Amino acid sequence: MDAAVAVTVDLVNDKVRFSGSARDLPAVSADYFPPLGEGQGYTGLELLLLSLAACSATAIVPLLRRMNKTVAAFRVNASGKRRAQHPTRFETIAIEFVLTSPDAVLADLQKVARMAEETICPVWAMLKGNVQIVPAFKVVAEGK
Repeated sequence: MDAAVAVTVDLVNDKVRFSGSARDLPAVSADYFPPLGEGQGYTGLELLLLSLAACSATAIVPLLRRMNKTVAAFRVNASGKRRAQHPTRFETIAIEFVLTSPDAVLADLQKVARMAEETICPVWAMLKGNVQIVPAFKVVAEGK
């Protein structure tokens, strides 16, 4: 696997809506709220939260499966609190991991999330130290 990662972003209107993609994958739309934009795409901060959620999820789910735990469903909810002054970066990010499984317990989910944070998820690693990330965990027992 090549260490380089590349994306392309192109302006698509007379405001600030952009279309962005990587490799040959479908494009995503990025925009900003009116009046600067039209609100027709994800904002940069929303894309950052999506990136953190997806990165951590793609680390956690395989780790759970490696532990022979059943993953019936997995959801990540992430939200950020922005500071008022510019640049309006995140001060804190709350990230909740919700696992539906008949055989996993809370300690299993916490263990693999810690592994994802400390050694696997590059997005988490880049944000750590710059933004306070507050994880929360929930395991729903499937069939109970």
